[in-house]
Amino acid sequence: MSRLPKHAEHHLIGRIGWLRAAVLGANDGILSTASLISGVAAADGTHQNVLIAGVAGLVAGAMSMAAGEYVSVSSQADTENAELARETQELKDDPAAEREELAQIYAQRGVDIVLARTVADELMAKDALGAHARDELGISEITSARPIQAALTSAATFASGAAMPLLAAALAPTGTIIPVVTVASLLFLAALGAIGARAGGANMGLAALRVVFWGAFAMALTAGIGKLVGTAL
Repeated sequence: MSRLPKHAEHHLIGRIGWLRAAVLGANDGILSTASLISGVAAADGTHQNVLIAGVAGLVAGAMSMAAGEYVSVSSQADTENAELARETQELKDDPAAEREELAQIYAQRGVDIVLARTVADELMAKDALGAHARDELGISEITSARPIQAALTSAATFASGAAMPLLAAALAPTGTIIPVVTVASLLFLAALGAIGARAGGANMGLAALRVVFWGAFAMALTAGIGKLVGTAL
């Protein structure tokens, strides 16, 4: 009997699909809404107008993110389905050639060709399409496209992120909207970057610094443009 310890490995790569959409949605929600609020406020907009612009940005941004993610990921799904359909036909027309193709893939990775053909035979006997999808096309359960999941995740996280600077603007005293929203949003961005990095097993400090830097740049640029436009008008 084997004395090797039994354990279930838990890999973070399984989170890559929803994590990417979630981080992108929340980051965009915070940054775009904070920038919009700062731009309107810098153009001498009233507190009410700033909040109206923020709410409009939240709704429009969430819908735009959902639609964009759905269309983008659907295109990926369409390509995957087309490739799988073609592979299914090839397996039906010439299974021997497909078996050899799979064996050569394993051989190129360093497996002895005799063993590679044996492995190809066994894998194709169990799930021929799955073996070719995974090892020839690079399509797996982990990386396969999920349009609806991506769309809903992006919309929800965008709205959640956008609500943060919007709340800060609502609570800010008159005349302090820009500094309050800027500081609050940078803190939110830093926290988001750290949380996303932790969920994905990456460096938390570097991720937080990256989003804070680009967030500060975007808000400063938008506020500057808003100020120029407000002065010109």
